[in-house]
Amino acid sequence: MGLASHSLECEYQGMDNTSGVGVLDKAASVLGALESGPATLAQLVAITGLARPTVHRLAVALEHHRMLDRDLQGRFVLGRRLNELAAAAGEDVLLVSAGPVLAALRDHSGESAQLFRRQGDQRICVAAAERPMGLRDSIPVGAVLPMSAGSAAQVLLAWEEPDRLHRGLVDAKFTATMLAAVRRHGWAQSISERENGAASVSAPVRGPNGRVVAAVSVSGPVERITRQPGRLHAASVVAAAGRLTEILKKIDDGEPPTPA
Repeated sequence: MGLASHSLECEYQGMDNTSGVGVLDKAASVLGALESGPATLAQLVAITGLARPTVHRLAVALEHHRMLDRDLQGRFVLGRRLNELAAAAGEDVLLVSAGPVLAALRDHSGESAQLFRRQGDQRICVAAAERPMGLRDSIPVGAVLPMSAGSAAQVLLAWEEPDRLHRGLVDAKFTATMLAAVRRHGWAQSISERENGAASVSAPVRGPNGRVVAAVSVSGPVERITRQPGRLHAASVVAAAGRLTEILKKIDDGEPPTPA
């Protein structure tokens, strides 16, 4: 078991997550175990501390209801039904809070700003603030991009446990050395990595448990954003990501969100 899996296992076993309805508590622990990304059945067992037959039964049932899905390697990932329910309820705090934060980042940087979440072997743009001009440089909400290239992909992968990180590096346009630098600096940059002539800077948004749950980015053409976009925009992108991290922590602590 990797260090991150062991840490998560201790976290789940050390928390009082009981509601009195055992099957729901166990299903919730399986869903929570996937917050940081894909997991095999064995990894779910290790993280939740539940018996293997129980985890398998729950995972298959949740998959039937589209609350879980499988990635290309057959690992379990959070399903699209969860996004549908969150959107319908209007209670996705991260998405609600992201609008003004991304708008402020766009106005400060002069570049389009996005929020990405990981979904298996892909990343999805779930919120964006576009420049009033130059829409050809934008990434629309709902765009599905690979986890193999781009600064947001680097951020969403850099803090994964070692086995997931190494699997993510297969066919990636970035290296383990580059991801180590991302962890040291707290942000990533890419130049013509996903698309020739495009550059971006990204930073991690963390949930209350410290795990990376999203990436904030600014992106634009190399001619404008330069071949060292981090020098121009890293500080503002990190600040925006930190703002969203702070909002998520306050919500977890029971405080109402404050305007960005």
